[in-house]
Amino acid sequence: MYNELEFKSGQELIQEYTPLVKRIAHHLMARLPASVVLDDLIQSGMIGLLEAARRYDASKGASFETFAGIRIRGAIIDEVRRGDWTPRSVHRNARRVSDAINQIEHRTGRDATDAEVAAELQVTMTDYHALLQDSVDSRLFSYDQLTESSDESPGDQFEAADPGPGLQHEDGGFRQALADAIGRLPERERLVLSLYYDEELNLKEIGQVLGVSESRVSQIHSQAALRLRGRLKDWR
Repeated sequence: MYNELEFKSGQELIQEYTPLVKRIAHHLMARLPASVVLDDLIQSGMIGLLEAARRYDASKGASFETFAGIRIRGAIIDEVRRGDWTPRSVHRNARRVSDAINQIEHRTGRDATDAEVAAELQVTMTDYHALLQDSVDSRLFSYDQLTESSDESPGDQFEAADPGPGLQHEDGGFRQALADAIGRLPERERLVLSLYYDEELNLKEIGQVLGVSESRVSQIHSQAALRLRGRLKDWR
């Protein structure tokens, strides 16, 4: 089966799929600090697009747009990780919150509440919510990659790095542990993750669904990520 992209120049690809790059960049931008420049994300996404064109194999069954979307998203996330715009104090506070949640849940055998975490940290509820707001840009995982990975996923077409069987087994184990941990989250946190990553609603839209403010949605999202970080501590 021939590759339909063989007959398109790089310039034609850029013109046709630039809207896809911009759409993905804008979606990811909503999760990042104000210091991140949108044009930098788009530039990284364009590199991912050209990389996708080189690696796409139509015989694998996935459409080029689906495959390119994964490569574009991955290229942008890699750029964000390299830049790491998050201040050290935010990382430190995120670890404190995650550890507090983990300790409470080990003691009680149930989900830690906001009030319990604030008490564990010896801060007011207002200060605790401020910590959550600050840490909202610190991400534990790419939920998009989790949901897009399956036996027949276009993700199987990635061949740039071929880990050995041991690493593949470990990665599969982590993904399963992550999926299980997400399934055990409090209902509201699960709903926020689902609406944000599966339905691709923005924070304002999720707030309208839940009847809460956009900042509260951001806090719930951050708390879900930090709760997962604590529950998956042994994998880090």
